[in-house]
Amino acid sequence: MVTAPVRPGRAQDLRALLATMNSGPGMVDPHNALVPFGRFEDIHVARFVVAEDNTIADNDYFPGQLPPAERVLLIFLADCDGSADDLMARIVGEAGGGLRRIFAHCQGFDDNTELLTWMRAHQTPPTAVYVNWIGRTVRQVREEAALHDALHAVLHGPLAEAGARDEPRRLHQQLRAAIEASGPPLTSIEPRTICQWIMLVLKGIGLVLLGLILLPFIIVGAPFFLVALRRRETTDPVIPTRNNAARTRDIAVGEDRDVTNPFSAIGSLKPGFFRWAIAVVALRLVALSGIFVYHSGRLARVSTIHFARWVLLDGNRRVFFASNYDGSLESYMDDFINKVAFGLNLVFSNGVSYPETDYLVLRGAQREQQFKHYLHRRQVPTDVWYRAYPGLTTADLARNARIRKGLKRDDMSVDEIRRWLAEI
Repeated sequence: MVTAPVRPGRAQDLRALLATMNSGPGMVDPHNALVPFGRFEDIHVARFVVAEDNTIADNDYFPGQLPPAERVLLIFLADCDGSADDLMARIVGEAGGGLRRIFAHCQGFDDNTELLTWMRAHQTPPTAVYVNWIGRTVRQVREEAALHDALHAVLHGPLAEAGARDEPRRLHQQLRAAIEASGPPLTSIEPRTICQWIMLVLKGIGLVLLGLILLPFIIVGAPFFLVALRRRETTDPVIPTRNNAARTRDIAVGEDRDVTNPFSAIGSLKPGFFRWAIAVVALRLVALSGIFVYHSGRLARVSTIHFARWVLLDGNRRVFFASNYDGSLESYMDDFINKVAFGLNLVFSNGVSYPETDYLVLRGAQREQQFKHYLHRRQVPTDVWYRAYPGLTTADLARNARIRKGLKRDDMSVDEIRRWLAEI
């Protein structure tokens, strides 16, 4: 993620330039003249966002504690396989001219700026990242999608006509033979190395030990923390501002062009060390859970997110949130409200104008309409959004992976083969 302040008065010009990368509302041309994302086979999703805070007036409720104005930021974000630094160097090498035209709208960038050095200097580390399935590459996704299509064509073509459907085991063998003969080719999936497993186990052990060391302090400090928390929860300003429905509709023009959508949002944290510390701890917990618990298809009970990222900006005053999710924004919000409202409260309740919570995790997002107003007001248009495999949901990716695994198996029972065939 590269972040840079936009020159005053240049935001509209920048948005107009970014719009030339799109073939239509919410639809990027993967071979556009500025940054042709389609050339880079290791990018899952990428976006450009001109992040202008729509809620800056809320800072007036905290006079002297939050600034009355914030910079407009240009954010360039990509979720990729392998080294981010290597990808950045290749993008600069192949799309340097387009990037220079884009970043020319940013402060501190001119004709003499060394592009790669500048981008590296403006990299912004995430506070938390979620990946739907750690280790699943763009190549794997595309190959498994092609495998599903090929199997479907054979199953509903020659084999259907041959009348083999009543013999599942023979049908499985015939499908395997058809793929071995005609493809598509499948690249071997690289498992974690022994060193990677050792590092993961050591991290887990280290976290357990750290938890045991901190446990006595947590027990002693918990009553003081709860008192301080309740004092703030009951005295924080209540900001009842509703979202602008017309603005929400304008943003929605670029949504639902595919089964998957982007969401970009920016807003201020409540002032003070206390709220900042809670936000950082909560986000670190999200990051750790994404590594050790929710690394294979689900974030808690929500399975529709491909990638998500939380980033602290501007001296930790503001948070930028980006996600890539299946379905509509309304269903996305409902999914979280109905399944993990406590998690929303834990992560987002330290933001200015969040619905009132009790003891950090109660109420808050359960006040459905207030929570939706909170999100809509912080949402900013995703000016450019690229996705390497349009038309595929997280459920499709998981199904295709199961189909690939089942194709290779020789030990499936007849019932297992029938379930495998049903997925094709």
